[in-house]
Amino acid sequence: MSEPISVHVWSDIACPWCFIGKRRFEKGAAQFGGDVTVEYHSFELAPDTPVDFEGSEVDFLAGHKGMPREQVAQMLEQVTGLAAAEGLDYDFGSVRHTKTLKAHEVLHLAKAKGLQLDVVEKLFSAYFEQGRHVGHDEDLVAIAAEAGLDPDDVRAALAEGTYRADVQQDIAQARAYGINGVPFYVIDNKYGVSGAQAPETFAQVLQKVAEEKAAASEGVR
Repeated sequence: MSEPISVHVWSDIACPWCFIGKRRFEKGAAQFGGDVTVEYHSFELAPDTPVDFEGSEVDFLAGHKGMPREQVAQMLEQVTGLAAAEGLDYDFGSVRHTKTLKAHEVLHLAKAKGLQLDVVEKLFSAYFEQGRHVGHDEDLVAIAAEAGLDPDDVRAALAEGTYRADVQQDIAQARAYGINGVPFYVIDNKYGVSGAQAPETFAQVLQKVAEEKAAASEGVR
């Protein structure tokens, strides 16, 4: 049996394309059909965001990107449609925009407990579909507990900043790779795929890596 193909994903909980990318990658991996391991890494799209942003998603993006409100609203409508095509029910009218640093700390705890993929799914859904806050400790404790993490473990990790350095290390690694937008996929520590690509694109890259690994294995014999 060959080793599984490793996929490292840089993403942000507040990135609508990252949740769409998650679904598309899952479909691509299913099309590929081989053994794949996925690990999520931290990236902050808007590190200067306050924990309690007063205003809507349109307010935030209009201010943050300097775009007209009408253009932002139209863009969010388009993204909502693309998300719906992946089975996601985005509700930008209910989004509670916030700083995502602590959510990333929770994802590192989840990785240590073997529950990262479950927790990242819960956080994305809480943020984009359920209008829940993902910036406060107790909200994060509740969301993470739904994915199977121990509430006391989450509370302690956040209070003590156990995984703060790991989050910063991920962000520094993204900078070293030249990643300035997410989602970004590093496949087999060899190929970089930027953006929420079509499932077929992911399947093709995974197949290419599998063939290269098989050829290298044959060469060793």
